[in-house]
Amino acid sequence: MKELRLEDFGGKGDGKFDNTTAFAMAFSEIARNGGGKLAVTKGVWLTGPIDIPGDTTLEIQEGAEISFVDDPDVYTPVFTRWEGVECFAMHPMIYSTKQKNVTITGKGTINGNGKSWWERRWAQKKNGQKTPVLPIEKLFAKLNPGYENQPGGGGGRETQFLRPTLIEFSFCENVTIEGVKIIDSPYWTVHPLYVKNLVLKNLYVKNPADAPNTDGIDIDSCVDVKILDCFVSVGDDGICLKSGSGTDGIRVGKPTSNVFIKGCSVKDAHGGLVIGSETAAGINTVTAEDCDLNGTDRGIRIKSRRGRGGDIFAVHLKNISMDNTLCPIAINMYYKCGCDDPTSPLYSLEKQPVTKETPSIKDVSIIGVKAKNCRASAGFIAGLPEMPIDDLVIQDCEFSTDETSKESPMDSDMFLGLPVVTEKSFRVLNAPGAKFDNVKIEGPKEAFIYR
Repeated sequence: MKELRLEDFGGKGDGKFDNTTAFAMAFSEIARNGGGKLAVTKGVWLTGPIDIPGDTTLEIQEGAEISFVDDPDVYTPVFTRWEGVECFAMHPMIYSTKQKNVTITGKGTINGNGKSWWERRWAQKKNGQKTPVLPIEKLFAKLNPGYENQPGGGGGRETQFLRPTLIEFSFCENVTIEGVKIIDSPYWTVHPLYVKNLVLKNLYVKNPADAPNTDGIDIDSCVDVKILDCFVSVGDDGICLKSGSGTDGIRVGKPTSNVFIKGCSVKDAHGGLVIGSETAAGINTVTAEDCDLNGTDRGIRIKSRRGRGGDIFAVHLKNISMDNTLCPIAINMYYKCGCDDPTSPLYSLEKQPVTKETPSIKDVSIIGVKAKNCRASAGFIAGLPEMPIDDLVIQDCEFSTDETSKESPMDSDMFLGLPVVTEKSFRVLNAPGAKFDNVKIEGPKEAFIYR
C-alpha cells in the first residue's frame, strides 16, 4: 500500500494553514492509484470538509490533530439523512459515500471545533427561532421543500440549520474506525448510514455534556456492526441505533440489524445504550454485554412513539453496570422530543388504530444489570395500549434508588401523556407479558407500580 503525507501536497500542520486542497489532492492521488494510505503526522492540520475514496486508510498519528474550520458556508449541501429523514444537509466534516474498504486509524485526534455551532443552536432556542433566518438556512429550506412537516428530534429542523456530522459514511461497505480520539462535534459525532460490515474499536468520543444534539455513535440503517471497547461521553445519546423516522423511514425501508456491542463505557449522555427514537424500518438482532454506563441519564434506553413506526425485536443485553443514573432502564413508547403537544393523539392513553406507523417492541432480554443510586426511579417501561410490549424478560438484576434525590420519577425519561407517579419505583405500563425473575429493588416503598 503506497503511503502519502499531506506535506507532499503542500500541507502544513501549523494550526493556521487551510489544508482543504492538500487533503483533496492527496485523496485524488490515492484514488488514481487504486488505493493507499494517507498519513497525517504530528501537528494541527486545519481544514474544511474532506472526502475519503475507497480502498483507503487515513492514519492520524500520535500527536496529530485534524481540526475543522467552523464556517458553515464551506460545508456545502449533500443529500443525506438528518434526524431520520432523507434531505439535504451540510457536508459532513469527514465523509465517504458509496465506497468500500475504508479505514480511519491511529492515536491522533479529530476535532470538530463545535463551540460556535452549539452557540448558534443555543441562540435559536433562546430567541424562539422557528423558521430559517441565515442565508444558509434559507438555502436548505429551498432544497428541502416540505421540511416544516418532517419529523425531528429537537435538533432544529424547523430552522434548517442542519449542522454537519463529524464523521459520516453512507452507502459504504467494509468500514473500520479504530483508536482515534474524536472531540467537539457540531452535531452527531460518528454517523454510519446505510453501511454494511462496520467495526468501531477503541474510540474515544468526547463532547461537552451540555453540547446540543451531539450524539456519540449513531448507527443508522446499518447491517453487521461491531462496537468494541469504546469510550463515549457526550451531550445527547451515547451509543445509539436508528433506522429512519416515520413515513420517510418506512419508505426507505432499511433496518438496522446484527449489531454486537461489548466492553464499552458511556458517561454523561442522555442515554447509554440506546435504540431510537428513529425506528421506522425496524431494529433487530442486537447484543450488548459487559458495558459500564455510570453517570448517564438513562442507561439502557429504547424510545419511540406513534408515527415513528418500526419493529424492535431480538434485543439481548447482559452484564451492564450503572451508578448515579436518573433511570437505569427506560423503554418508552411516549417519547416527546419533536412534538411537545400533550393533547396530541400521539400521547393518548386510549387505544389508537394500528397502522404501519405504529412501533412495536418484543423479544427483549435484560440480564445481569447492577444499578445503584438511581435518582429518578428504579426503571420505566411504557408500551402502547394498542401495541403492548411483549416478551420482555428482566432477570438477575439489582436496582437501588437514591431516596434523598430531588429528581422526580416523572424525569425517568422524556415522555408526555402519562399519569403522575411520586414513588421512585420500577414503573410498568402496557407490558402485560413482562417477566421479572430474581430482580431486587431497594429504596422505594413499592418495588413496582403498574400504571
